[in-house]
Amino acid sequence: MTLKKLLAASAALLVLVAGGAFAVSINDSIAERIKPFGQVCVAGDPCADVGTMPTAVASAAAGGGMRTGDAVYGQFCTACHSIGILGSPKTGDTAAWEARLAAAGSLDDLVTSAIKGVGAMPANGTCADCSREEIQAAVQHMSGL
Repeated sequence: MTLKKLLAASAALLVLVAGGAFAVSINDSIAERIKPFGQVCVAGDPCADVGTMPTAVASAAAGGGMRTGDAVYGQFCTACHSIGILGSPKTGDTAAWEARLAAAGSLDDLVTSAIKGVGAMPANGTCADCSREEIQAAVQHMSGL
């Protein structure tokens, strides 16, 4: 009888210890799954990853260099500007681009409007990581200006 009680007590102790270890591993896996993906850094605030920079700048710094206007156009602009979707000026339509340039006032202002977004076009077109210089090169490629 004493042996049975000893075995039962040992089994109960084993269940408690194993159950506690199992609960810790579950809590760890949950914590891993719900941890923040990244962080938001506002200009002027110190960030944990001080060395991060926008992708276009990082690409240039890594030796990738600035993308050409033709490359940016081919990847991000051609879908709309090749056929004039929703009134976008078509590539090579000098009259349409000159009218946009006249309305904007200068090439710099035209590039600024492309960066901010125009009509149905989102900011920077669809190139979230393009630099101002790359957007200008794409505008010049499309317009011939």
